[in-house]
Amino acid sequence: MKPKMLLHICCAPCSTYVIESLKEKYDLTGYFYNPNIHPESEYLHREKEMTRYAHDIGLGLICAEYDDARWFEMTKGMEDMPEGGDRCLLCYEMRLKKTAQYASEHGYQSFATTLSISPHKNSAKINDIGSKVAEYHNVQFYPADFKKHGGFETSIKISKEFGLYRQSYCGCIFSKKEADKRALSRKK
Repeated sequence: MKPKMLLHICCAPCSTYVIESLKEKYDLTGYFYNPNIHPESEYLHREKEMTRYAHDIGLGLICAEYDDARWFEMTKGMEDMPEGGDRCLLCYEMRLKKTAQYASEHGYQSFATTLSISPHKNSAKINDIGSKVAEYHNVQFYPADFKKHGGFETSIKISKEFGLYRQSYCGCIFSKKEADKRALSRKK
């Protein structure tokens, strides 16, 4: 019998390779908790896409509440920080705490996250946060850098095969503004 693992999922494209990597060893359940995603229409689009993908591959999926007011309160005063800074670390911590808590309360032996698949995310910091919240909630964290060994490229390939929506920014309104600025500067 495989051990139960709860996988925090940020979006469908990022989940593809990670699910493939873990499903043979673990009884995997997805956990979609992302109160950072804005606007709400974008959140709903990503949640719907993840629900569709989970259905297509037979993955159990839990969609947690959209607690955006709490996220905005938590990040107040950090609006002008660049992507990848302290605001992002706080955001990772918020999502991983909630995942660890759910895993602990519902009989999962461990949890992991898809966050490290992104070439824009610091896996060492994500793994450090995951390990700390795991210890607090008395559950194991699966540290990984899923972008390595072609993981990110494979996620793009699988996403195309399933026709998954691939967003142009991480999720929060501040990362959207940065992405919009980059896109505008490329057009000049």
